[in-house]
Amino acid sequence: MGEKEKKKKKQKHQHPIEEQHHPQQQQADKSTKDPPFKPSSDVKGIRFGGQFIVKSFTVRRASHLELLHLLSHPPSHQQHHANSIPFPSTITYLPTNFTILAHHAWHTLTLGLGTKKSKVILFIFESESMKSAVDHFWPSAISLGEVNKKLIRGLLGCEMARFKFRKGCITFYLYAVRHVGITGFSRADDLRMILQSLVALNDFLDHTAMLALPSQRSICFSPQGPVAMAH
Repeated sequence: MGEKEKKKKKQKHQHPIEEQHHPQQQQADKSTKDPPFKPSSDVKGIRFGGQFIVKSFTVRRASHLELLHLLSHPPSHQQHHANSIPFPSTITYLPTNFTILAHHAWHTLTLGLGTKKSKVILFIFESESMKSAVDHFWPSAISLGEVNKKLIRGLLGCEMARFKFRKGCITFYLYAVRHVGITGFSRADDLRMILQSLVALNDFLDHTAMLALPSQRSICFSPQGPVAMAH
């Protein structure tokens, strides 16, 4: 009886450990199946904490190639058809060069107390037509302080599901957008792939790396072939 009781105790202790192997991955999968949509007026926006000066920093619209590189998704992995475009209903805003320099300057002026975290904002819409309609009135560049008011709150008649990921010095805000009254999310596959990519990303040690081209060194880039190193 003593040996049987010991085995039962071991199984009880091992079971929760097995469930926690990939908690972030499980959370991403669960969120994709049943995302918590809220009216755009009620959904949480991007946060600044006590760093009010960061509101004046700007973000810019990113190309699809920049998004794929940021997510470590080579175009060939996404383009199942010759004319397909990866994540066609997604709009991404990245920090501008000014913002990156301003983050460094602010961190220096405050003797290390100022934030080093940059913000990346992704919007994935329920359809390409919805994304195209937004393209006409959303700016190519905008200050972070205006994102909540003009982009998130500005989408009247819409519901959003918000996801937030901290990856080193970059904080990702992802918003899935659909019209009010719609059931489900037609771009659930794209949403799942982006969430899984964000979970799998390594922490960014230097936020200039996210602007690096594929031919340059970045935290997610693995060079092909031998590379000469200076000593």
